[in-house]
Amino acid sequence: MTLDKDTANTSLVTRWLLAAGLASLLLRFWIATTFPITGDEAFFYWWGVYPDWGYSDHPPMVGWLIALMRATFGDSLWSIRLPVVLLPLGLGAAMWWGLKGVDRVRAAWGVLFFWLAPLNWLNTLITTDTPLIFWSVLSVAALMRAERREQLDRAAYGLYALSGLFLGCAFLSKYFSVVLGLTYLVYFALYRRQRLAGFALLVLCALPGPAINIAYNMSHGWSNIMFNVYNRNEAEVFEWRKPLTYIGMMVYLITPAAAWMAFKYRKALVATARDASPVLRLLACLVVVPLLFFALLSAKKVIGLHWVLSFYPFGFALLAFALPLDKLRATAIGLAVFAGLHVLLVAGLYTTTLETWRTVAPLSKLYPQVIRSYKTAEILKQIDSPGVVLMAESYTPASLYGFERRQYMPVFGVGRFHARQDDMLVDFSLYQGKTIRIITAGPPDLDEFKPYFESVRVLNFMQNDVPFYAVEGTGFKYEAYREGVLGTIFKRFYNIPSALPMTGCPFCERYCGQVRCSQTPAP
Repeated sequence: MTLDKDTANTSLVTRWLLAAGLASLLLRFWIATTFPITGDEAFFYWWGVYPDWGYSDHPPMVGWLIALMRATFGDSLWSIRLPVVLLPLGLGAAMWWGLKGVDRVRAAWGVLFFWLAPLNWLNTLITTDTPLIFWSVLSVAALMRAERREQLDRAAYGLYALSGLFLGCAFLSKYFSVVLGLTYLVYFALYRRQRLAGFALLVLCALPGPAINIAYNMSHGWSNIMFNVYNRNEAEVFEWRKPLTYIGMMVYLITPAAAWMAFKYRKALVATARDASPVLRLLACLVVVPLLFFALLSAKKVIGLHWVLSFYPFGFALLAFALPLDKLRATAIGLAVFAGLHVLLVAGLYTTTLETWRTVAPLSKLYPQVIRSYKTAEILKQIDSPGVVLMAESYTPASLYGFERRQYMPVFGVGRFHARQDDMLVDFSLYQGKTIRIITAGPPDLDEFKPYFESVRVLNFMQNDVPFYAVEGTGFKYEAYREGVLGTIFKRFYNIPSALPMTGCPFCERYCGQVRCSQTPAP
């Protein structure tokens, strides 16, 4: 009778996996080919156009990935989104590889739970999180395989080394990989001190990733550190809404069905976390340590939904190993219903027209952004002119318009602490005396632009009943721009601690002719 139940369970979860995997893949591919590019994606696209060992905000992996896709499948939106379209399948395979040695049926249910999460049906946006999630889960899967080895033999050491290599690749994707390293440290310190040699090899094999990143930062004004540690955190203070938002976000990501089952069978979750199996203890650490880390961080920071995604699959896996066997199907149904509601919502949005977005509240609030995304080429035709340099006020429109033209578009003005790739790529002295048209988000204040041109005027035009604006400045004055704008950028974003050694800084070298500028550099 038990064998019959196991066979039935295996058959059921196999059918569900095939259906969910194929249906979600087709939906993701459809969205990837029909949904216009977003501002962040367009920004990262240029990282793929200009491959480097690092970029302004983050390490280089997503830029390398986009460069690979462009070289392999061509310069198209679907090609650069293909990795994230295929990502859930790769993650599911890695989870299965890491967990099947503990319990094949429950490992399959864990993959199914993860595949049924709405995010894996709808997300097709290529971001820095795409390679981070991929390499993180691969690292965990390799470590699980190593921990399943009874002896510290050659194969075990090989798996520890592989896990470390993947962790290093995760570090070259995004700094949140440090949380994964912290989780490993907690796990080995609490449960596997007898395997510290394996952990040491893991760390050693991960070190090339940080070494590459440190070398890049030293030669580029510590741009990643200035962004992630200093510039983006200056004004952060405690607010109750931040931890409460984090809790609400996690319930949504886990899904109400899975959250309820986790609460209802919390004793079973605790018992699973205390199981003698090293893999299950590691799985518990992969859930608990990041949850606590981001909970503490939420006291001052608003935790972005994407911040937790490299640990997202493990919560579903832990739930699959903890729940009674007869509750797995009910949980899957709850997840499927929640995912189905999201699919219906997206299908409804795809039946709308531009007229719907123009006239129906609250969609009408987004109508200008919709027009900018769907009518980008038409907007550019109205603003472009021979001999004129096009720029934008902020990185999102600059990236979107630049992607449409397949020509890098600079940001005119100080900008914000993030997306400062212009500081690496753009030499504004080359525009001395030229005519520049700056696309603005609303009616511009000409007084903000007059100091930097011989003359300025406002251009306005309509696209699908949406007003768009630009400032046309003739006779660009670089020295005035250097003093008024680049000087502000330097003071605001390049207050690099003297303790950080530097071998280069593209912005500083253009601004003051030196690797490290003083606060009052000579013109």
